[in-house]
Amino acid sequence: MGGTFDPIHFGHLAAAEEVRAGFGLDKITFIPSARPPHKQGKTITDSEHRYTMAVLATVGNPFFEVSRVEIDRPGPSYTIETVRHFKGLYPDQTVYFITGADAILEMVTWRHPEELLKMCEFIAVTRPGYDLKGLVALQETFGQDAVKKVHPYRVTALAISSSELRHRVSQGRSIRYLVPEPVEEFIHKMGLYKKPEGS
Repeated sequence: MGGTFDPIHFGHLAAAEEVRAGFGLDKITFIPSARPPHKQGKTITDSEHRYTMAVLATVGNPFFEVSRVEIDRPGPSYTIETVRHFKGLYPDQTVYFITGADAILEMVTWRHPEELLKMCEFIAVTRPGYDLKGLVALQETFGQDAVKKVHPYRVTALAISSSELRHRVSQGRSIRYLVPEPVEEFIHKMGLYKKPEGS
């Protein structure tokens, strides 16, 4: 499960657990993106902080783990390189890449999307009521066989976004019950997402 996780929250965790149970997966590996190409020019919290928050959020679930593969790899964080890494670790296993349906619809802009569709299955997490008609465009681009490897999966709607959480912290508002308690404590301890003095 890839993402910037800035910060990781209960929406991420609930979606991961529903996918794990629904697909009968052995485990879910959370992969904080170090330098996401689609967010160049945007301010992103230090990757070590985001990695630590992911570890704090997942430590209580024996089916969850966090990988440093993108943090420790230099250069932009391309999904194709990450999938190659995990296919190398598990050559005889089916690897699923879990991400939001909105991100899947942008696959045409990713690096080597055709190779990606050959190497792994995709789980496109959606909220109830989300319009999946956009997946038809993927079929037109990559063909029907490729799109069979994209599995839309509706999960319980949790209207939480990382950007909203950052905004709440910057305004001094509570994020309790939106993120795991250790993550909330870490955010406050490190002074993350606060407005700079005098702004």
